[in-house]
Amino acid sequence: MPAPSARTRVARLPDRGHYEPAEIYAILDAAFLCHIGFVLPAESQDPPQACVIPTLFGRDGDRVLFHGSAASRMLRTVAAGVQVCFEATIVDGIVLARSAFHHSMNYRSVVAFGQAQIVTEDAQKLRALKIISDHIVPSRWNDVRLPTAQELKATSVLSLKLDEASAKIRTGPPKDEDADYALPIWAGVLPLQQVAGDLIPDPKLPPGIPIPAHLKR
Repeated sequence: MPAPSARTRVARLPDRGHYEPAEIYAILDAAFLCHIGFVLPAESQDPPQACVIPTLFGRDGDRVLFHGSAASRMLRTVAAGVQVCFEATIVDGIVLARSAFHHSMNYRSVVAFGQAQIVTEDAQKLRALKIISDHIVPSRWNDVRLPTAQELKATSVLSLKLDEASAKIRTGPPKDEDADYALPIWAGVLPLQQVAGDLIPDPKLPPGIPIPAHLKR
């Protein structure tokens, strides 16, 4: 991965910036929801419009993959070659300080910039969809009916190379003003984590179908 660019170098609290691929990949591998920022080109009746769309993603080496309907305005616009901003964040805790000003959160985030490339070859598209599926629920791809030719045609997959990417991380307790540490106010961290709940069967599920091992895990 190249050195930080003017777009990826962390300017606000630069000590929280991280640029090593291993650190960036670790955050991406722990997340599965991202946001894609882009600008819709001007049309005859409208000015350019900034948009941010949430979507699921997976990582393939030094690339992130995301997909959706081939009719999606976001995917069609991004596939046309506009610059995009990719972002993924994991919130690890709410930081409760003694002052309102110093409240914060502990987090791990990745931001990347570039032009996404559309995946056109069917075998590569299937491989990309498997990566995204198994990133969200490991081994799920091998347990389901695979896309038909028509379903594959109706799906777009985009690939963004992580040439311009950086991570930003905050950990630890509140950072209060020295004079505030003597205040009789509780301060600390409220940890947060995303956990899986109990499985809810589809009401149309026939009886006798066991829960797959990959879901039990």
